[in-house]
Amino acid sequence: TEGSMKRTLILVRHAKSSWDGIDLPDTDRPLADRGKRDAPMMGKRLAKQQAKPDLILSSPARRALATAQIIAKELGYKAKDIVVDGRLYATEPETLLAVVGELNDKLKCVMLFGHNPEFSELAHRLSSDITLLPTCAVAQFTFETKSWATIGDVQPANVVLDYPKRE
Repeated sequence: TEGSMKRTLILVRHAKSSWDGIDLPDTDRPLADRGKRDAPMMGKRLAKQQAKPDLILSSPARRALATAQIIAKELGYKAKDIVVDGRLYATEPETLLAVVGELNDKLKCVMLFGHNPEFSELAHRLSSDITLLPTCAVAQFTFETKSWATIGDVQPANVVLDYPKRE
């Protein structure tokens, strides 16, 4: 069936993080107040669009995981089912593509939570229309393909970019 061909990749840059704790290691930086407001709002917008992730992968960094947990809650996805993958932290677009390429082809919709610059670079590689993902930006790419392994080689059929300041 045609339905089995659709794969949706959703890239989410973590919400605004706090720089207050100068002594904190980068991985431990928490969300700022704005981030704590933006993430549920973006989660609600995704829920309105009927986003139904089969899998959520997050960077281990606290700000990314917190964003993933907040958005997952809005989507009715259990926090304990979020998979933390160290390859989503301080990485390259190629590594992100490798993570996507390994996904089980039974999965139809996968969300990744991570960081710039690599998330913006990957989004730009998948669609030249996207140059930057602001904090808590959500970039949805829909592909007509049988396998996640082809992503990066096939053009997305549809691209939607949303972010907190976009009215």
